Amino acid sequence: MIRCLAIDDEALALDLIEDNIRKVPFLELVKKCKSAFEAMEFLQNEKIDILFLDIQMPDITGIQFLKSLQNKPIVIFTTAYEKYALEGFELDVIDYLLKPFSFDRFLKAVNKAKDYLHLKEKTISHGTGNEVQSSAGYMFVKADYKLVKIDFNEILYIEGLKDYIKIYTGEKPVLTLLSLKSLEEKLPSADFVRVHRSFIVAVKKIQFIQRNFIHIGNKEIPISDNYKEQLFNIINQNKMGI
Repeated sequence: MIRCLAIDDEALALDLIEDNIRKVPFLELVKKCKSAFEAMEFLQNEKIDILFLDIQMPDITGIQFLKSLQNKPIVIFTTAYEKYALEGFELDVIDYLLKPFSFDRFLKAVNKAKDYLHLKEKTISHGTGNEVQSSAGYMFVKADYKLVKIDFNEILYIEGLKDYIKIYTGEKPVLTLLSLKSLEEKLPSADFVRVHRSFIVAVKKIQFIQRNFIHIGNKEIPISDNYKEQLFNIINQNKMGI
């Protein structure tokens, strides 16, 4: 079972998370907390896998609380404020649920967390690292005890999750033990660009850029100030008109 902790100052929000967790067979809610201070005391003696964390709370915000943690669990933000999405990515949260969220959206977030935990457990058990083996037009990465071939032209974007990455193509994403930096060095620089500490995108797959986000399919990918210049240098090379 995956042990969960929910923190929210609104009782109705906590009840909704509890109800959603009960519907998922692999999840267990070990505690609900109405403040970050209550959660701090609990975490001194207990270990959890997933933290459902509200952001706007009195006394100490969810973001301040998360920054204070030494050993961070997987975090899923639950908030009514879309403006914190970019900061959430900067803090390596695994997902961001915007209230009011549906059960389907909740399930998508916890499945993402489950995949990450599963890969982490396999890595610890088998003690294997990973290297990218690349050639012209494709690469091989280790995933699920196999070497998986990935064609460069099928990659939409790549997401970094702490010590792991998730490669998104038109099919099921590939989760592998690898740093985003080591993969970036293997990808053709003309076709892929780092746009955030946690994201690399395929330039040809970008549909449009609006404000500080890139849109690829249904995914909104944040653009960090540190990578804006590199991105727009590539965009300007291929821009037509005024």
